Order: sequence, then C-alpha cells, then structure tokens
Amino acid sequence: MYLSRRATEPELLDEGVSVDEALESLADLRRVNNLLGTHRRILDAARPFLESVPEPRLLDVGCGSADIPDRIRRSLPRPILAVGVDIKLLHLRAAPPDVRRVVGDALALPFRSGTFDVVVASHFLHHFDRAEATTLLRRLYDLARRALIVDDIRRAWVPYLVARGIFPMILKSRVSLNDGVVSIRRAFTPREFAEAFAEAGIPVRIRRAFPYRLVAVAAKAA
Repeated sequence: MYLSRRATEPELLDEGVSVDEALESLADLRRVNNLLGTHRRILDAARPFLESVPEPRLLDVGCGSADIPDRIRRSLPRPILAVGVDIKLLHLRAAPPDVRRVVGDALALPFRSGTFDVVVASHFLHHFDRAEATTLLRRLYDLARRALIVDDIRRAWVPYLVARGIFPMILKSRVSLNDGVVSIRRAFTPREFAEAFAEAGIPVRIRRAFPYRLVAVAAKAA
C-alpha cells in the first residue's frame, strides 16, 4: 500500500529552492506550528526541565526560522539561552535576533556532551533514513543534560488525506504543499518511532498527540 512503508523522496526545501520560495515556505511552517499547537506541545514537554535549572540552555536542531525556540524563550519566567541550528543559512536569517543561530549539520554538531539542558527536534527526524535517524537520536541525546524532546508527524491515511484536501486552503507556497504531503509519506509509524529510539539505546516515553503527532521525551536523571 501507498503508506505501508516510509517514502524516500526528498522534500523540495531540502533540495534547494529560490530565496523567495524558501522564505514563503518558512512562513507557512510557522503558521502550521501555530495552528497545530506545536509551540505549546513542545513548551509543555520542555518546561519542567528548563524551569528546574538556574540558567537554562535550549537547543533546537533543524530549527528552520527558529520560531519554536523563540516561543519557548519568551514563555519562560527567567532568561534562557536559546540556540537554533539549521543547515541552511537562509533559514536562520529569518530567525528572531534573540535566538543564537548556528549553521551546521545535525549529524556533526560542534557541541560537547551535555552542553544543553534540553535538546529539541521538531518535525525533523523524518528527514533521515532509519540508520541516520538512529545515529542522530544518539547524538542529540548525548548533547542533552536533562532531556531530549522529539516531535514529529505520524504516518497515516488521515493526515495524508487532510494534507491533500485542506493544505491548499491554508498554505501559500507550492513548496509547502509538496513538502507537507512528502513529509507525511516519509514519517514514522508509532512502532517505527519507538524502534528508532530502541536501536539508539535511549529510554523514552512516547505519546500520541493531536493532530496525528508523536511526542517523545527521553529524560535523564537530574
């Protein structure tokens, strides 16, 4: 069946598009994060780990234009060091100025073990094949002193049909319309998601969240 296994087709934004198309697609992603509650979902997962330390440090890997770390930074009662990593400089140029921006490859990050209290990867893991995803999880978990939080779409027919039918009414970019569908086809099922963490040797709690999301919290002892 069409969704019985993960697709390998790349997304247009990863392959490279014009500057205007990239910026329009990033704006769509920010809109979707807001509409689907991504900011609140990740903030709720990260808050207890960040509020329990005096000088919290947050890393968002594959951050795009860094709307998620910026929302977390503005929502916490004390100052926080928020760092966003993306492989494309153009994406980071659209990021808020109060987020520290780093251009880098997620599989070769320039940070030492335990540099950050919380490491976040939102709507990012599906960009990698199974072996790469396992390697990435292991590396991100190593960078986190308190917790790794991974949020991603769940591969299923409902979000796929919604993407086909409703995305054209809310997304402005042809890149977003294409990549929204491709990302669902590339996404993990709950079993595949759990298996990736297991293969990485990471103890984790995974829950399903609306709408068709998987949220993983891999906490470490304080």
